[in-house]
Formats: sequence, structure tokens, C-alpha cells
Amino acid sequence: MKKTFLFIIITSILTSCATRKEIVYFQDIDALNMQQINQTFEPIIEPNDILHISISSISEEVIKPFLKTPSLTANVGNTNPGLQGYLVSKDGLIRFPVIGDVQVAGDTREQVIEKLKSKLTEYVKDVVVDVRIMNFDVTILGEVNNPGKFNVKDERVTLPEAIALAGDFSEDGRRDQVTVIREIDGVRQVARIDFTKADFFSSPFYFLKQNDVVYIEPTLKGVRKSGFIPDVPALLSLVTVVLSTVILLTR
Repeated sequence: MKKTFLFIIITSILTSCATRKEIVYFQDIDALNMQQINQTFEPIIEPNDILHISISSISEEVIKPFLKTPSLTANVGNTNPGLQGYLVSKDGLIRFPVIGDVQVAGDTREQVIEKLKSKLTEYVKDVVVDVRIMNFDVTILGEVNNPGKFNVKDERVTLPEAIALAGDFSEDGRRDQVTVIREIDGVRQVARIDFTKADFFSSPFYFLKQNDVVYIEPTLKGVRKSGFIPDVPALLSLVTVVLSTVILLTR
């Protein structure tokens, strides 16, 4: 009988603990040591992106016709970014003052800058243009300590950095089941990432794109906590206590 109780206690302990392979990140990271990094990232502008476009020149009077109307740009209290930036239409166009429609979807920021400069130099010789994506957001859901939607100011974020923004994995987050959902040209792509392995460093999902959604699945322990299935370790512990009490009372 004592051996039976000992077995139950040991089983309870073992089923409650996570193994090293389930917890430690990048377990084969040594394989990447000193490897040449040839992966670069530059965001591609897509329909429904909101662009902040600034232009400047030695003469402020010269560039005034190319600025958005004061009612839209001077309203500092307005929290709608669409009124402060240029919304890329479903056809991939922005409507720029004086110049008219400009195709930007499918271009990088640098390509849009050069395209605008080329059109503006017909009117302003010393024009300086800068373009930023205002709505470069990623959404982190599931078993992280601080889930939410995060705006990336520098338009460049890796998957590990995004997890860090969300406060890292929670105690019940599966490191080997990280799902990234992405839309490209109206087609949804889904990738499964295993954080316990380092091979995803060369994955096209290592760098996140604007509007990517990252979901971290719960461990079995986390699912049990939600009440969907019984907590077996807790039940085993309860059985152990009950049986021990019965034995003491029947002695």
C-alpha cells in the first residue's frame, strides 16, 4: 500500500512539471554561431496602410500647395490617424495635393520617397521627402504576459522582439506552438514556429510585417486551468490525501 501511495505522489509531481525541452528557447542555437546573416527586411506598403509623408524645402512658401489642408494637419487633438496621414486605397493609390494619384502599394518606403521626389522636383528643386508607415502594428494573443496590439515605430520588429513587447511567454505558453497569421495580396498565410529550435531565424516569418497576428497556444496545464478538462495532477493529489486520511482513520 505504501508503494502505491509513493507511486501516486511521484506521478503527481512529474505530471505537474514541465521539461527542459518545453521551456528553453533556441536549444540548438550553437548551430547558428558565426553564420553569415543575409536576411534583410524592409516593409512593403500595402492597401489600407496609412502613410505619414513630410516634405520640406528652403522656402516654406513653395511647398505650401503640397501640404494637406490645415484643417486636417493642424488638428492635434484628433486621434484618427487617417486624417493625419495618407490612406492607401484598395487600388494601392494615395491622393497627393497638386500631384494627384500616386501608386504606392507594392513599393518600399525608399521607392515611394524617390517617386514623390521625382514628381515634386518639377515644382520644387530642393525638396526633401520622408515617408513613414503610421499603422505598423502587430497583434500578440494567447499565453503571453501582456497580450495586445503594439505599434512599431521603426517599422522593423522580429518575432522574438514582439514576444518581448508582450511581456514574454506566460507560464502556460507553449514555446513550440507559436502561430503567425499574415495576409499578402489578399491571401492569408499561417506559419507554425517552434521557439525551442533556432531554425526559424531563417524563416520568412522571423521579421514580422504590419498587421501580423501572433498567437501562443496554452500548454496542457494551461488548458486544464481553463476548466475544459480535469486537472489530473490535482485530482491525483486529492486522491492521495483522501486515501491517506482513510488509512489513518482505520488504523
